[in-house]
Amino acid sequence: MQTVVLTFDSNLTPLLPQALRGHPVARAWADGATLKHAIEALGVPHTEVGQVLVDGRPMALEAMLPARGYVAVSAVEPLLPTAPLHFLCDAHLGATARLLRMAGFDTAYDNNYADAAIEALAHEEDWIVLSRDRELLKRRGIRRGAFIRAREPQAQMREIVTRLRLADVAKPFSRCLECNVLLRMLSQEEASASVPPRVRERQRLFSTCDVCRRIYWPGRRIG
Repeated sequence: MQTVVLTFDSNLTPLLPQALRGHPVARAWADGATLKHAIEALGVPHTEVGQVLVDGRPMALEAMLPARGYVAVSAVEPLLPTAPLHFLCDAHLGATARLLRMAGFDTAYDNNYADAAIEALAHEEDWIVLSRDRELLKRRGIRRGAFIRAREPQAQMREIVTRLRLADVAKPFSRCLECNVLLRMLSQEEASASVPPRVRERQRLFSTCDVCRRIYWPGRRIG
């Protein structure tokens, strides 16, 4: 058995069991345990972890735990957005998935996805998994993800935008809320047969989804 002392960044302590918060955690681990195993066993998914120092030296999460020593675990830094961004929301974040689409982000969502399917899709497509399920985010195939702490969709959206620095790369109202595909601009003439006369008189900008044929305009949409 290996006895190692772990300390966690203050941003990570809420993920620890109540009894382990606010002080170093000394635990004995079986031989062959990795840093990832030890950190996640205490409740912190690898998606939330930034730099890990073992006796002051940076180490990868896949590294083996030392026989003894001190491990300092930092929280992940806010992600610098790189194009393109692809998100995958689990079953708990359906409303938030729509908000992400409304902001123009490619966001996959299906409340029938099993955890194994989410892991496989995230691994194959390099999607960023957003979830309130810590056990899901601990899966090895999920390289990028975020544990969403807020419970209400609007608060979840604010948390995601802040953590992933999305404000400057959003393209509002450029995707279909239902199908997630990019919208196509529609002329007034093309839209005229499908929108109410009052809207036709007041609006000049229309767009449509080529999958579901919904028509969107500023402030409203119709099916």
